[in-house]
Amino acid sequence: MKNNWQFFILIESLLFVYLIFQIFSTIPLMIAFVAGLVMSIWSLKNKFTKGYNNSFFLVLGGLLLVFVLLSTSSIWLMLIFAIFFFSIGGSQLFTNMKNKNFSNAPWKRKSLVVVETSSTTEKNGKRMKRPWIGNERIGNAIYEWDDINFSIFAGDTIIDLGNTLLPKDESFVVIRKGFGKTRILVPVGVGVMIEHSAIRGKISFEGDSYTLKNETVKMYSDQYEESIRKIKIITNVLIGDFEVIEV
Repeated sequence: MKNNWQFFILIESLLFVYLIFQIFSTIPLMIAFVAGLVMSIWSLKNKFTKGYNNSFFLVLGGLLLVFVLLSTSSIWLMLIFAIFFFSIGGSQLFTNMKNKNFSNAPWKRKSLVVVETSSTTEKNGKRMKRPWIGNERIGNAIYEWDDINFSIFAGDTIIDLGNTLLPKDESFVVIRKGFGKTRILVPVGVGVMIEHSAIRGKISFEGDSYTLKNETVKMYSDQYEESIRKIKIITNVLIGDFEVIEV
């Protein structure tokens, strides 16, 4: 257990060094960080030495520091690694790594969720529980379409729209994910709009491929405006690749 904690501290220390490098290698972040730090220290110093209450500058400085930290990928990696260690059996995972035993690793706990209906179902008040961790495939068999909206911490996701009939006009797929790959299969002739955000990951669509680093990209299929059926795909991912394929 002691070695596990040493490993945890080592990784977090390396990520902290990377955090400092990211802040001071980007001029806008560096200026915002220094300004926030100066305002916070100045406000606290006046409060304790002179009795002045500069809560406005203290709050403003704190907001600047939080904004700078959340704008870096390293702070997200630190948070993910800490959650992984404390909440998902990270210490046991390190023991497995040492013994080369990955049978109980979180990414091995896969689950398969298939939505299948043969007649119209009631949509009002429908609730669907999804696992926080695990691979998932939607559309492995014929199913009735309903807009898709879910969040998942980690795992690969495949959504097959070829086994359903999309209604005319616009349909929506909204996915929020910590890390993992996402692939969506779209029938030929359906107009596609993608709005994808990622801290780190690759997006592929209609032969175009981009690597995102804390960026957002919006893409449209060539025949989007002329298409009778349209699908709007909105995804937010911390770390992971995203792909849309015509079938």
